[in-house]
Amino acid sequence: MDTVYLDNAATTQMDPEVISAMHQSMRSNFGNPSSTHAFGRKAKAAVETARKSIASLLNVSSANIVFTSGGTEADNMAISCAVRDLGVTRIISSKIEHHAVLNCVEFLDTENKIDLQFVNLDQDGSVDLTHLESLLAEAPDSKTLVSLMHINNEIGNILDLKAVGELCQKYSAYFHSDTVQSVGHYEMDLADLPVDFIAVSAHKFHGPKGVGFLYVKSRNHLKPLIHGGSQERELRAGTESVHNIIGLQKAIEIAYTNLEEDSAYIKSLKNHFMDSLKSEIPGVRFNGLSGDLDKSTYTLVNVSIPLSASESDMMLFQLDLKGIACSKGSACQSGAQLGSFVLNEVYGEKLDYPGIRFSFSKFTTKKELDYVISTLKSLALSKAN
Repeated sequence: MDTVYLDNAATTQMDPEVISAMHQSMRSNFGNPSSTHAFGRKAKAAVETARKSIASLLNVSSANIVFTSGGTEADNMAISCAVRDLGVTRIISSKIEHHAVLNCVEFLDTENKIDLQFVNLDQDGSVDLTHLESLLAEAPDSKTLVSLMHINNEIGNILDLKAVGELCQKYSAYFHSDTVQSVGHYEMDLADLPVDFIAVSAHKFHGPKGVGFLYVKSRNHLKPLIHGGSQERELRAGTESVHNIIGLQKAIEIAYTNLEEDSAYIKSLKNHFMDSLKSEIPGVRFNGLSGDLDKSTYTLVNVSIPLSASESDMMLFQLDLKGIACSKGSACQSGAQLGSFVLNEVYGEKLDYPGIRFSFSKFTTKKELDYVISTLKSLALSKAN
């Protein structure tokens, strides 16, 4: 077997139907959507049709969808605009958020624009909702934004969006969630969820890189972060990337059309992978709640094999040599050599063995997983001896 790709939490393989839709768009929708001639109007119509399609899948109005360059821009836009335009003076987040959120809130804190507080996590890395409520109750007169991701990108823990949103409503706080790992993989009825902002990225569900969107519950009081034009109803200047938006539309339509079938298939793969690892490698551990399908996403598992840090790093290298792609954690932190900041935060000194993240997709096969399991077993036993 030449290659096995198990880093879908970082990015997914583009669906052939998405590529076809984008190719057709590039050939026929090359006009500038802001131009008033027929070519421009055609491109504009394609963008607005995509917006309406995406909104309908999430059960919201198309007016609430703002196209961005991806999840990072959407996260930054929600957080920064909440501070600048909505008068937010306090942000409550967690220390295991994606760095698109962490770096943004820490910058605002450093600039003395907000009071930043972190909610406690339990022993598995889940948000302590009792502590969150106590933080919200501490300063009822402060305008507060709670920013907590729906699914953690490294350990897969799932946050109860409705419970958090209801707490935020109780204390008149805004609620932002990075849903990059969940939209396209889970049903999302935003009309029923008490959330003010969500961030989405197409390349996490077999769409193109470089495009995503921000859902904004109410756009009346927001101003653009990027200036220069009146695109996106004056919320984001810049010529729309029409072909990417078409790719996003196609990818999310495919994802939700086939959600039940694809999710059942991927769950079966994850179960097989975990069961095989437990039987083949003594002492294997699943980090966070990633080993519990009821409490974590079906798309990934974070595994610790009884090896030292140096041996674990060497295993990643050896897996790569054998054509197996996986990771220690977020691709956005791949240049860092400090290991997973999420696992370090959750386990601290109790982190005896580093974790390796394996993430699956509808294109993953059982044959590929069996090859990975056999390879892992061989490497683990060779290190143990």
